[in-house]
Amino acid sequence: MTTRAALVPVWRGAVLATALVLGAPSPQLPAQRASGPAVDDAALADEPSGAHWLAFGRTYSEQRFSPLARIDTSTVGNLAVDWFLDLPGERGLVSTPLVVDGVLYFIGSMNIVRAVNAASGALLWEYDPEVAVHAGRRMRAGWDHSRGIAFWNDAVYVATWDGRLNAVDAATGRELWSTMTIEPEDNFYITGAPKVFKGKVLVGNGGTENGAARGYVTAYDAETGEQAWRFHIVPGNPADGFENEAMAMAAETWTGEWWKHGGGGNAWHGFTYDPELDTLYIGTGNGSPWNRKIRSPGGGDNLFLCSIVALDPDTGEYRWHYQTTPGETWDYNSNMDIVLADLNIDGRAVKALMHAPKNGFFYVIDRANGELVSAAPFTETTWATSVDPASGRPVEVPGARYENGPAFVSPGPIGGHNWHAMSYNPATGLAYFPAIHLSYRFSDESIDLDAWRSPLRGTGTGVRTTRLGSSRPDGVLGSLQAWDPVRQRRAWEVPLDGMWHAGTLTTAGNLVFQGSATGELAAYDAETGAVLWRFRVGSGISAPPITYAVDGRQYLALLVGWGGAYAGVGGRISADQGWAYGVHPRRLIAFSLEGAASLPPSPPPRVPAPLEAPHFEVDAGLARQGALEFGGVCSSCHGGGAVSSGMAPDLRASGLVLSAGAFANIVRDGRTERGMPDYPELTDQQLTALRHYIRQQAELELAGR
Repeated sequence: MTTRAALVPVWRGAVLATALVLGAPSPQLPAQRASGPAVDDAALADEPSGAHWLAFGRTYSEQRFSPLARIDTSTVGNLAVDWFLDLPGERGLVSTPLVVDGVLYFIGSMNIVRAVNAASGALLWEYDPEVAVHAGRRMRAGWDHSRGIAFWNDAVYVATWDGRLNAVDAATGRELWSTMTIEPEDNFYITGAPKVFKGKVLVGNGGTENGAARGYVTAYDAETGEQAWRFHIVPGNPADGFENEAMAMAAETWTGEWWKHGGGGNAWHGFTYDPELDTLYIGTGNGSPWNRKIRSPGGGDNLFLCSIVALDPDTGEYRWHYQTTPGETWDYNSNMDIVLADLNIDGRAVKALMHAPKNGFFYVIDRANGELVSAAPFTETTWATSVDPASGRPVEVPGARYENGPAFVSPGPIGGHNWHAMSYNPATGLAYFPAIHLSYRFSDESIDLDAWRSPLRGTGTGVRTTRLGSSRPDGVLGSLQAWDPVRQRRAWEVPLDGMWHAGTLTTAGNLVFQGSATGELAAYDAETGAVLWRFRVGSGISAPPITYAVDGRQYLALLVGWGGAYAGVGGRISADQGWAYGVHPRRLIAFSLEGAASLPPSPPPRVPAPLEAPHFEVDAGLARQGALEFGGVCSSCHGGGAVSSGMAPDLRASGLVLSAGAFANIVRDGRTERGMPDYPELTDQQLTALRHYIRQQAELELAGR
């Protein structure tokens, strides 16, 4: 672990070389955190206070609604850059910053956390958890990004790629304690934000596709880091006994020897605490593997996959569940936001939770008992026609489970809505979130289901998927949706260019803010969807904006840096946005009505061109072998078909591939400080096959020009 004091702050856009003594007061810095109010349950439940942004969704409700209204529909056109902080060396920036007492905290690549003056951008401290030192082989799973951090009392909580949970002093950036949250044999990783409540910190993990995964969430004491409780999401081997009655109940919904494949359910995002009902809600993940024919060959609902599970926050004991996709087989996880609100439905006050998971249906659920209130499709859903209001189960389309051959299904594994944040405005009664409109082909015809095994290296799903394009007649791939949860219908929609768009923020100024894959931050009228303001930031946007106030000035802040899983696996759709690896700046930008700073110009979008290499003769047999190696090891970062979407270099354009020695050095040694794992066990034959596959893909594109 290393902590560094800030040396180069940015003041209203102008660089100042100012040396700050770590933890010492300064005229440019806010008061020490110890002098501010405690960040506790009361603060996190305080909806009317808009000066701070204390949690991923601002408050416990996860509404991402701010009561600040100085920036409104009449003034938003005057928004301009107030200050910015350049972040050289960063890659995918997807997180939600926190603001506490005039200090803004955020997490970036390799889980480095920074604290800055929220009114100026002056960098106060930097904390490096040294992920590359700790990760080892775990760096082979997951991605180099994090969705956020948590704050409790005077500590910042950081969940790392390699599975640790670290507490950091908010005033100095000094590490207070660190605990490992995953088992040594698990090929898990953490990309989600921790959740704090009642003196505890909750973390989950990802890794469903990276081996025999059995998911769980764990709560730790916020002061000591000691484990308070753990809840497994799917049952383990019955021969070992079950941890609790919930696991015994869940086991009745599985068949075969599911535990040999792990079962899955990994919860990597979607945690909400309800202080009114004193209940914790967990959104759970998909199956391990995706294909239910393999993990549970006799069928079954496979609890608690793709569910919302309500737990006792003190003990982790099961209370109730609602399963959005019983017996899932499409990667339709329910790790999306769980947003709380009191709704008036048919004259009845309902303590509701709202959820728009991957499967394409928008759910309103009674959060007191888990009963379905209503559900309706918000995007094209060809796997199911509706959700039965009596049973709460989807009405599936025959053949959608690819049981009789290939199935053409919408949404695909990327979902109708992914993890990008949903917001809810109590004044308009609308929820706002980015929707995805893609159709896929699912097939397991060429897979030996009886012989399939969870991978020891790389990824494995037990089914092959092919992206077919838009699921809409108009060809739209992504849109911003304003959804009425009471009437269960779309209030308005804005079609967007591309499909991997950032999450939303809504405010009492009757506004909705969202960044897009095209690099444009926009403000919309929350009631009509009319565009009121636009600003191009110079790179694709994957992070959601926040708003806060310091000394009466309202700020809008945003991290800029194309990232997230689809910046790795997105292929051509994502690559065509033009946010090539290492080309465009990464920044933290704050806007205000008084802003007068100017951003330096950014390079225009660039799509890497494959390198011409007529002297390299591709061997078709080696390329076929290399395709298998690439798909299991390289594609999650360097892109399907070797088409990079921006997370990592496009290898088709790399001269390193032309040199056997240089290629071997990079692959075997890795570049762990840049998020590139090492693969010393790959043989010369495997490396040669990879090179031939990459060059084959390059020549295919060159030939098609």
